[in-house]
Amino acid sequence: MKRELMLGNEAIARGLLENGCAIATSYPGTPASEILSSLMIQKKRHASSMHAQWAINEKVAFEIAYAGCMTGLRCAVSMKQVGLNVASDPLMSAAYLGTEGGFIVISADDPGPHSSQTEQDSRLMAMMAKIPVLDPDSPKQARELVETAFKLSETYKIPVMLRPTTRVCHARQDILPGSIHSDPKTPEFHKDPSRWAATPKFRFLLHKELEDKLKALASDERTLPIRLNPETDGTRAVVASGVAAGHTKEILKSLRLWDSIPFYQVIQPFPLHAGFINDLIDTYEEILVLEETTGVIEMQLADRHRVKGRLSGNVPKAGELLPEQIEEILCRYSNMPFENIAIPAVPGKRPTLCAGCPHRASFFAIKKAVPKGIYTSDIGCYTLGLNLGAVDTVLCMGAAIGQASGFYHAFKDTDKRPDIVATIGDSTFFHAGMPALVDAVVNDVRFVLVILDNRTTAMTGNQPTPTSFGISKDGAFDLPGLIRGCGIDFCRTADPYHVEDFISLIKEAVHFSREKGPAVIIARHPCLLDRLSGNARPKPIPVEITDDCDGCGYCVQQFECPALILDETEDFVQIDTMLCTQCGVCISVCPKGSIQEAE
Repeated sequence: MKRELMLGNEAIARGLLENGCAIATSYPGTPASEILSSLMIQKKRHASSMHAQWAINEKVAFEIAYAGCMTGLRCAVSMKQVGLNVASDPLMSAAYLGTEGGFIVISADDPGPHSSQTEQDSRLMAMMAKIPVLDPDSPKQARELVETAFKLSETYKIPVMLRPTTRVCHARQDILPGSIHSDPKTPEFHKDPSRWAATPKFRFLLHKELEDKLKALASDERTLPIRLNPETDGTRAVVASGVAAGHTKEILKSLRLWDSIPFYQVIQPFPLHAGFINDLIDTYEEILVLEETTGVIEMQLADRHRVKGRLSGNVPKAGELLPEQIEEILCRYSNMPFENIAIPAVPGKRPTLCAGCPHRASFFAIKKAVPKGIYTSDIGCYTLGLNLGAVDTVLCMGAAIGQASGFYHAFKDTDKRPDIVATIGDSTFFHAGMPALVDAVVNDVRFVLVILDNRTTAMTGNQPTPTSFGISKDGAFDLPGLIRGCGIDFCRTADPYHVEDFISLIKEAVHFSREKGPAVIIARHPCLLDRLSGNARPKPIPVEITDDCDGCGYCVQQFECPALILDETEDFVQIDTMLCTQCGVCISVCPKGSIQEAE
């Protein structure tokens, strides 16, 4: 075996493969997306018989993998922290029912947050579910803890959470791969209704068993906190977990505090080992806890006078713990001077949709067709419709439709009922939009839903959706048929690249929705970045700026294509030919006809 430079998510995937994972499922979400995609690549490379699949959402992914562990197989499900919210219903119940084969719930947290609605701490979900959680500090340790998690799960017949964070998932480290487990188990399901289909009376008994498991886990030597400088004595100690532990180790050495402050790394933040808690409280006058992003360890130590951390206010209550922040905290804690080196602010550039993105055309058409509407939207790259003034709300997966219904009910009895246009991606619609659409039909809600169908899950790396799978006679899932099956009478499919026709279609849908109920438009055009999908793309249309351009900036401000650049010194717009995808949509954007098809 040769050492390999692995992304944290690749290292986790390698750990699953090496430790005989038989079923692995996921729904894509940054920072967890590459776990399953890497696993699929490695599975193919090593001719593994493992079943690996993208599920319709995190709840379904959890249920598929959990059923596999009920047959004695090792299984895993991966998602991001807000995805765990979606899977929380089966998670809570599975903790009571327990497992047969090893079962790992990988929930990747996003302190910061960098690409999430919240920076919530999955360890709190583990506490609520009453399952153990392991907190790796690096890609290497994340891979190693996969084995530990499987063994803990099999020992105590309990789901085990592995909780990497963005800095672990997306860091790279050289790793020596281990051998691939090649002794697959034979699945067996032993019927036991009092356990697998437990009624409330039996659930009470299962809860008591769960508490016994937690008590045993709180003394398991395999996950004992590690004293990293055992030769050091002192009246103050530092306790850290996750990435914060890796930073703290380096900073203590650089500040020359390694030989004066005892340092502990916590591998299992919950349940925190009972003996460890007693030793800390009995030994040290003060204890500093560094963890992301909530005081999970701190609250279990339960000594507000001696324990300093996020809950006490000694550590910032929000955000990730960057090395410079940890250095400042450690200097204050040890009464050392801290020199705050000011880093000059670099002007940033706000994120925008890619040049040629079909969503941009859809949003431009929506604004033109319904200029005074309320625009509810959802989670995906199309959230960047904010920049175009065509997104007013973003709450959570699937909320565009539910919120559209809420706005309708709020305004329906008023004199000036606004038109409402909801936008949602195809992957998000399958994930969480269908129930809300059925509810809108049943309650006679009046709005227009535009499903932005680029036939992929673009924001997280072009994972497939049902519309990109070849699972029906015409080569893809019948999305219009599904929508009509929800009770929708107005359902049309159109290409947003044809802007004028698309504007007319939206106006027609708005007119229908005012009188008859919800209307649905499927804006179908493939993502330009999804080069492997095989989806047909239209003939390129090269464009040019004519001499009539007066630099009014309408195309740049209202359409915001990165390939359109306003040269303010010369008062005209230029085309960046390196970025232009020759979609030709901007021809319909310029109100003065100064953008034309090139000869």
